[in-house]
Amino acid sequence: MPEPGVLTFVAPRGAKKPPRHLADLTPAQRKEAVATLGEKPFRAKQLSQHYFARYAHDPAQWTDIPAGARGRLQEALLPDLMSVVRHISCDDGATRKTLWRLFDGTLVESVLMRYPDRVTMCISSQAGCGMNCPFCATGQAGLDRNLSTAEIVHQIVDGMRAVRDGEMGTADDAAAHGAPTRLSNIVFMGMGEPLANYRRVVDSIRRLTDPEPDGLGLSQRGITVSTVGLVPAIHRFADEGFKCRLAVSLHAPDDELRDTLVPVNTRWKVREVLDAAFDYAHRSGRRVSIEYALIRDVNDQAWRGDRLGRLLKGRHAHVNLIPLNPTPGSRWTASRPEDERAFVDAIAAHGVPVTVRDTRGQEIDGACGQLAASER
Repeated sequence: MPEPGVLTFVAPRGAKKPPRHLADLTPAQRKEAVATLGEKPFRAKQLSQHYFARYAHDPAQWTDIPAGARGRLQEALLPDLMSVVRHISCDDGATRKTLWRLFDGTLVESVLMRYPDRVTMCISSQAGCGMNCPFCATGQAGLDRNLSTAEIVHQIVDGMRAVRDGEMGTADDAAAHGAPTRLSNIVFMGMGEPLANYRRVVDSIRRLTDPEPDGLGLSQRGITVSTVGLVPAIHRFADEGFKCRLAVSLHAPDDELRDTLVPVNTRWKVREVLDAAFDYAHRSGRRVSIEYALIRDVNDQAWRGDRLGRLLKGRHAHVNLIPLNPTPGSRWTASRPEDERAFVDAIAAHGVPVTVRDTRGQEIDGACGQLAASER
C-alpha cells in the first residue's frame, strides 16, 4: 500500500509492463532467476559482472558463459529495454543529449555533461511528468508512465560505457587535460518527479551504489535527487539512510506565486517543504540544494531574493539559480542580467551561499522534455 499523502501514479488499464531485467532484481533475486532457468546460481554474478562492470550487452562477449546458455540468459534477464533515437551534441562535444525510445514506444531523455573536474549525467525517472509546472516542457506534456528500475539504471550504464569508450572525448585527451574518465555524478533532474516514482528510484539508487559487480559502485554522495516538494516522500527518503543530496525545486519563496508556478504547492506549502528538506539535511548530513529557475518579471524581483535569503539564513542550504531555458512558443523567458545580479545580491546579503548554474545545451533543446516534444 502507498504511504498516506504520497502522490502515486497508477498505470492505465492494459498498459504493458517493461520486461524483467537484471537491474530490476537484487543479487539474491538474480540467483533465483538464474536457477529457475536451470543454470547454476553463480551465473547471476557473471551476468552482473558483464552488465554492471563491463557494460557488455552483446552475448558474444560473454566468453565465460557457455554459448548454448547465452541466448536464454539474455532473453530472460537482459532484454532490450530501450534504444537510442538520436544523440545531439554541443559545447565542442562536452554535452550530449540522448533521446531514448522505450520498449513500448515511449520517449525519454538523458544528458551527459563533461566538466574539467567531473562527468555528470542528468537522467529521467518518468516518461513525462504529472506536476504540471507551467514553465516546464515536460510538465506541460503530462505524464505517460513511470520508468522501471532497469530503465532508470540503463541510462547510467550507457553513460558509463560512453565515457569509458571515449564518446565524450578520448581517454587520452581527458588524461592530457587532467579531466576524469569515469562518470561520477548522477542527477535525477531529467523528465519526471523522482519522488512520485519512489520505490523504483530508491531501488535504482541501490543498483547505482552497490559495489561491483552487484551494482555500478558509484558513491551516494555523487547522486542528487530533485523534487518539487512531496513532503511525505521527503521524510520517507530521509528514513532510507542515504547520503545523496536532495534538491528542492522551489522557484518562489511565497505561497501566492508558488501555487501558480508549482501547483503541488497548493497541497504542501513553502515552509512545509523547506522544513522537510531541512530535516533531510540534518539526518543525512548533506547540504540541501534549493533550485530556483529565474523567470523574467515573474519570480526574479530582488524582494523575492531577500525573502528567500531570510527563509534560508543559518540553514544547511545552498541556492542554485537557473537561468530559464525557454521552450518554443512559451511566454516564459530568462531574467535580465541586471535583475539576476540583484537577485543574487539579495540572497547573499543573508550569508546564504548562492551560485548561478552553468547553462548548457540551449542549442540542442537543452531543457528537459524539449527533444521528446520535437520528436512527437
